Amino acid sequence: MLRLIIIFAVLLLTACQKPVKPLPDPRESKEIVVVTHNGPNTYYIDGNDQIAGLEYDLATKFAESLGPEYSVRFVLVDNITEVIPTLLKGEAHFAAADLSITHLRKHLVQFAVPYQNVQQHIVYNTEINKAPKKIEDLIGKDIAVPAGTSYAERLAEKAQNYPKLEWRALEKVSADELMEQVAEGLLDYTVSDGHLVAMLRNYYPNLGIGLALGKEEQIAWAFPKTGNRWLYDQANLYFARIQQDGTLRNLIDRYYGHSERLDTLDVTTFLKRTRTLLPLYIDLFKEAQEITGLDWRLLAAVSYRESHWDRLNTSPTNVRGLMMLTEATADMLGVTDRLDARQAIMGGARYIIMLRDTIPKRVPEPDRTWMALAAYNIGYAHLEDARVLAQRMKLNPDSWADVKKTLPLLNKVEYYSTVKYGFARGGAPVIFVESIRTYHKILEKYEPPHSPLLPSFDLARIFTQSTLVQ
Repeated sequence: MLRLIIIFAVLLLTACQKPVKPLPDPRESKEIVVVTHNGPNTYYIDGNDQIAGLEYDLATKFAESLGPEYSVRFVLVDNITEVIPTLLKGEAHFAAADLSITHLRKHLVQFAVPYQNVQQHIVYNTEINKAPKKIEDLIGKDIAVPAGTSYAERLAEKAQNYPKLEWRALEKVSADELMEQVAEGLLDYTVSDGHLVAMLRNYYPNLGIGLALGKEEQIAWAFPKTGNRWLYDQANLYFARIQQDGTLRNLIDRYYGHSERLDTLDVTTFLKRTRTLLPLYIDLFKEAQEITGLDWRLLAAVSYRESHWDRLNTSPTNVRGLMMLTEATADMLGVTDRLDARQAIMGGARYIIMLRDTIPKRVPEPDRTWMALAAYNIGYAHLEDARVLAQRMKLNPDSWADVKKTLPLLNKVEYYSTVKYGFARGGAPVIFVESIRTYHKILEKYEPPHSPLLPSFDLARIFTQSTLVQ
């Protein structure tokens, strides 16, 4: 607890410092300056060398909501410990950094309305340690958390009642790094938010989500208490609007909606087969990317979900090959041998492109791709029925987060009897797509992107059209 008091005192001193050069009023400069740090929930470079992160998307869309003349500039600090000091020195208008609202932080900054609830958990290695069931189980163990985080605050609170509880608060280390250390057996326990653990388990299936540490916390943007009131008010209006129109739900689903779809065995088997089977077909997936423009890792994820990379896979209904094409679809695409790996991969890729091009242009990415994959599984007609149901239920038919709620309704008579194409096993495409999203994320982490020789979305359409003409 003494360590937290010292940190708090340092932050208070920081709050008293005046910036060397105050930031201009954003209403005059038309620039919003945001401090954040690198992390899976904040700001990072994704597998396609693009900036991503929930906080990045939220802040970017916030600037857009203020008007086309506004832009956003991000100030990146090394870790979460530096976020509030940077804000208090006046180097940013606000912090969008996955900050939970804690007792100490509320003394330093004012928080906008919270946009997400999170639950802290003890994280452990399932192959080495048992799941801790009570705080006493942590005593005498090697525990570490990032310094200056709410995790350290929560452990300090627990230590007041359990004086023998000890842990290390480490500088310049992220929660991800500590979870990796737990997975590798270098650390007994750490603490992290449940949704972040669920994401890391897709890469380290031996991570366990253990004891909940206290009550849920809320995540929000942080503003200086003496900062620009107009911007603070606009942020609150923005979050109220995106909560109501579904934008917030869609963004959260984009990053976390698939993270708990696979179990430990699924991930372990997939990781093993990326080493044994994927090398047999990796060049073919990359060739398909050069022709269609689809990320080869996405195609590989689809193929794994369909056939587990078994070239000879055949279902009882005669769906066959690496991409499990039906005979009718293969004929339409000009695939003469579904068990031929090159023909199957190329045909499956062209079919995904064709389905994606059929979906209305107003549907944004990545939702267009997720819906195309759902249609790959269940058929485009049933996808359209689900979109009709979404519209009837006042949901967004152009959002995958909403359509995946209505697809399972297609096996209920009170719903499928009211749409054009009737009954379908609508839960299957949801599982199909969410599993592929997870496999794709894993491949993005471990496999580099491919720079195609041909930037050929147009070529993909030519390929599809010429096949359909035959």
